[in-house]
Amino acid sequence: MAKIAILDDYQGAALKSADWSEVQARAEVVVFHDHVDDADALVERLRPFDAICVLRERTPLTAEILSRLPNLKFIGSNAPYNASIDIKAANANGIVVSYTGGRGNGAPELAWALILAAARHIPAEVAALRSGQWQISVGTDLEGSTLGIMGLGRVGTRMAAVARAFGMKVIAWSENLTAEKASEAGVTLVDKQTLLKEADWLTLHLVLSDRTRGIVGKEELASMKPSAWLVNTSRGPLVDEAALTDALARRSIAGAALDVFDIEPLPLDHPFRGLDNVVATSHVGFVTKGTYDIFFGETVENVLAWLDGAPIRLMT
Repeated sequence: MAKIAILDDYQGAALKSADWSEVQARAEVVVFHDHVDDADALVERLRPFDAICVLRERTPLTAEILSRLPNLKFIGSNAPYNASIDIKAANANGIVVSYTGGRGNGAPELAWALILAAARHIPAEVAALRSGQWQISVGTDLEGSTLGIMGLGRVGTRMAAVARAFGMKVIAWSENLTAEKASEAGVTLVDKQTLLKEADWLTLHLVLSDRTRGIVGKEELASMKPSAWLVNTSRGPLVDEAALTDALARRSIAGAALDVFDIEPLPLDHPFRGLDNVVATSHVGFVTKGTYDIFFGETVENVLAWLDGAPIRLMT
């Protein structure tokens, strides 16, 4: 009987989000709710398994780790792309990697939740109300302010639509963005420096690559308004984390609204946990019931196809 591991199921949602009964009738399914960072410990945990199901990019599967898992024959991943899996190494080791569909609403909805929480001081106001206080802050207006979008793709375009509904001015920049595409989204194309200088809310929606890694660093942060907020729900390494920590501590920008980080889970001693101008969540942008239903439902389909030797959604 095949042994299948489900990794990083923090909420205990994997078996509840799909019907695994047919898989469980044919294989031993083991669910891990914790996260393992250490490579040796991870290899020791995964060595007995023929297949592993990973949730997005929570556990990196590098060439070095894959080379140490001789029993592994299948990786069930979520969404069409997973930068934390070395696909070439998987193919070289004869490991099949599958993907699933997903939804596009989670990240922009969470980005707006963070922006609204920061603008209206919602975490502080909720805590104050619970402790018996009343009206401890003065909120910031979104109407009339400027949303700067770095990366006007699928998510960035959704961000722009909501910003216009709030009565915000919307500007955008990325290396390949054209004026025509910006206009189609109801957005004004600007250069990078203008984006940094004019944005009251700078939100990042770029794919992480060698080109975009650290695209917001010390110089970019220095160009932002002292009253501006940086919003990142895409990938942590888009931002130079040390430079951002310094800017926040010195209050050279007003604050940061973050859902993603260089190291995840975020270390307990990380400065972001103690800065009062950080509104942060634990990479939950994609964590919605609708998304999980698709992720795990199609993962079950992929596992069954692999067990049957049938055609599968192959990640390349």
